[in-house]
Amino acid sequence: MTRVVLALLGLLLGACPARALVAELSQREIAVSTGFTGAELIVYGAKDSIPADIVVAVRGPQTPVVVRQRTRVAGIWLNGASARFDTAPGYYAIASTRPLAELLPEAERGRLRLGLDLLPLRASEPDAGDGFRNALITLKRERGLYRQAENGVSVTGERLFATRILLPPTVPPGLYLVDVLGVQGGRVVASRDLTFTVRRVGTSAEIWRFAHAYPWLYGLSAVVVAAVVGWVGSVVFRRG
Repeated sequence: MTRVVLALLGLLLGACPARALVAELSQREIAVSTGFTGAELIVYGAKDSIPADIVVAVRGPQTPVVVRQRTRVAGIWLNGASARFDTAPGYYAIASTRPLAELLPEAERGRLRLGLDLLPLRASEPDAGDGFRNALITLKRERGLYRQAENGVSVTGERLFATRILLPPTVPPGLYLVDVLGVQGGRVVASRDLTFTVRRVGTSAEIWRFAHAYPWLYGLSAVVVAAVVGWVGSVVFRRG
């Protein structure tokens, strides 16, 4: 894989005119099957001496998320207040050659939605505080769905660049947008837009469609299967 990427980078370099930015992906489709354990996507390209820095942002499809606060009552943990985020990206990863705060002013980063701290995550409830937003980001990061790697873009020979994007097993299906930005002097001077698709295939796709089309029936089936497996296990161990 590394040799192929380097060869493609060389071709891109030869086609890279002054003040231009060329970028490509190692693959345009990620197939998610039953045994899917995650995937690695390489974003690579070539640039001239200007722009000096590169920022790569990957955004997945928006998926509604409900964040619930756990409350302890009489020694028992119960669900308390909650907040719903309807426009949260299901996946978000950003990598750059240097820390984002050193590359772009906060207003520009906010406009371009660059950085986990500036993602426009707004709860449907008007009185929801920043605690729910911070909890959402923490949960997503723990699951590998939100990533930020400052100094995560490597540059070779001042012109070739590459970064690795890790997709966890729980990555949601759909269309993903990749923004490759060239930054110079505190502003974006070049950009390239790329896309790739995460698609469920085989048994995994059928289970996913069934779960989303009939959520209550899927939940009931899961409970029944778990109960049957538990009963069979108890019988086997009792005989042993």
